[in-house]
Amino acid sequence: MSEPETTQTAQSATQERCVCREVMDHLQQALGVPPSVREHFVNSRIEFLKGIRAIIDSRIEHLSKTTPHGTKIAVE
Repeated sequence: MSEPETTQTAQSATQERCVCREVMDHLQQALGVPPSVREHFVNSRIEFLKGIRAIIDSRIEHLSKTTPHGTKIAVE
């Protein structure tokens, strides 16, 4: 394995490319996207991931709630 190939393999093993980043790279190549637009896409990627995190947190909270089993009856 050559040096650049080894470096690329090591990088891909530690950091997987985001789909949003892939789309942005294709748009930049096809349309020549300026840096200010690229910054908007970087920020949107961050917000998208925060949204996914909020969904997961909400689901964890829902599943973590203990539901009462049965009914308590007062006995005299």
